[in-house]
Amino acid sequence: MEHQRYAIKNALIVTPTEVLEGQVLLTNGATILDLVDQASWTPQADQTVIDAEGAWLMPGFIDIHADYIEHMAAPRPTSLMDFRLALREAEKELVTHGVTTMFHSLSFYKSSEFGDNPVRHSKNVRRFIDLIDQLHQGPHLVRHRFHARLEIDNVAALPDLEEFIKDHKVHLLSFMDHTPGQGQYRNLEIFRETLKGYRNLADHEVDAIIDKHQTKEVLSFEVLTDLARVALNHGVAVASHDDDTVEKVSLVKSFGATISEFPITLEVAHEARAQGLATVAGAPNILLGGSHSGNLGAAEAIQAGAVDILCSDYYPAALLHGVFRMVKEYGQTLPAMVALVSTNPAAATGLGGFTGALRPGLRADMLLCRALEDGFPVVEAVFVDGDLVHQTHYRRPR
Repeated sequence: MEHQRYAIKNALIVTPTEVLEGQVLLTNGATILDLVDQASWTPQADQTVIDAEGAWLMPGFIDIHADYIEHMAAPRPTSLMDFRLALREAEKELVTHGVTTMFHSLSFYKSSEFGDNPVRHSKNVRRFIDLIDQLHQGPHLVRHRFHARLEIDNVAALPDLEEFIKDHKVHLLSFMDHTPGQGQYRNLEIFRETLKGYRNLADHEVDAIIDKHQTKEVLSFEVLTDLARVALNHGVAVASHDDDTVEKVSLVKSFGATISEFPITLEVAHEARAQGLATVAGAPNILLGGSHSGNLGAAEAIQAGAVDILCSDYYPAALLHGVFRMVKEYGQTLPAMVALVSTNPAAATGLGGFTGALRPGLRADMLLCRALEDGFPVVEAVFVDGDLVHQTHYRRPR
């Protein structure tokens, strides 16, 4: 199907550094053709003109860490939906939130103390990986990517994961260690409270679980380094997860990590950036006013200049609302906040020369957004590869 050529006028065009007025953005097929002065621009016969009527025009959101697909596939522990249906329904929701590239984050867990998640069974992870890989061969709305999250005690998953990387089915690799006493659960009391919220356990049972995990077998540094090298050689970015000390930042940097997801403290976040790692915070953290695990607050970290990327983590709507919350309540600039969900994640995952900004030559992944009368931000139109894939019209009172 031939792409429409669009001319978008009367928009507030959000670039990584400023908001442009009086410009018309032109597309040519799947790419952005040019930005031209609106006063001297003349519509062409083959252009579809869209009047933005003062809406913001910004690059599409790139979500590099979101396990939302797990909820869509298994809304209850005993309710496993058809995976193709889950992907199709998920992308319909994602596009309404402005997400044009989604890194579906599926976990390679050995086991979890917080209840069984059937999506994380190895056979189901493999099914999802294959579906994500195949989805672009037919009709689809957004750009789907796969983020492989490896829990470092899952020794058995190593051969499969290496195979997926070599088959170019993995687009981001992260190493996770949820052992209580470090990382996300460095505070054992928070681990206890969280675990008891999921399961009815006595204190001595929680003690036994903590001891089991603190003495379990994990993948060696050498094995992780080898796997990271395989990923990097195949153009796959490598991330660490829940870095909690400056020493750990140096360690993960040494095996090739370029992304630090959810650093636990402000000191660690600053150190990660100082060592050249892109730092990631969860947008839901902004909306909730802090971390659900008692760790670094995203708003605080952004204000301190310690965050490069916002991800939705588990709540896709949080990207849009996190961006505008930071502008409205914390005095951040819109270009800087939009860069956290577009330009910066594109650069961190190797997409910087492909998408992530409203610049001629890049893919026309973009959205029109405005605030309703109460300041509530909404996405009105979404383009992916130059195709208008979504429009929303809010009704007025009658």
